[in-house]
Amino acid sequence: MNNLIIKYLDEQIECIDKMKKISADALEKILEILIQARNNNKKIFIMGNGGSASTASHFTSDLLKTSLIKNENKFKVISLTDNVPVILAWANDTSYDEVFVNQLQNFLEKDDVIIGISGSGNSINVLKAVEYANNINAHTVSLTGKGGGKLAKISKTSLIVPSDDMLTIETMHLMVCHILTTMLRSMGQPVFSY
Repeated sequence: MNNLIIKYLDEQIECIDKMKKISADALEKILEILIQARNNNKKIFIMGNGGSASTASHFTSDLLKTSLIKNENKFKVISLTDNVPVILAWANDTSYDEVFVNQLQNFLEKDDVIIGISGSGNSINVLKAVEYANNINAHTVSLTGKGGGKLAKISKTSLIVPSDDMLTIETMHLMVCHILTTMLRSMGQPVFSY
């Protein structure tokens, strides 16, 4: 077991080392998009399936509370993964492929922000939501892995984790969200100290 632990940790370190070389520009661009949304009172929608849904919920929480800066606007963030009755109603009456786009049709406006999280980059419901958002000129951001899949190609801004291992990809996505939260907190006096 000790060898397995060391091997797993070494793989995470190797992935982080690769991300140091390729992710800084994408992180700065995503940060800029988030700040513009906050400053202009635009909405941010975050979505994903499975572990990516968990990351969407977590990042929503961090943007709504942990990232608060004194004398700055508050973020307006909605996780499209958290309202189970709405998700099930749309899945039942249309298709699970439509659960995110159906929710966006109620709220999304030009210059709002969509963040799609998908380890494979090929989650159909996330792809449909991003395509819809592109059509109404929202900012589309994706966090992917496995080479980015279709999602990286259709998103206006994309960060691709350099790994094919889903557990590593999901770990790195949460780390990316925490890096962004840390960057936001560094830009003023945080409301909450940790």
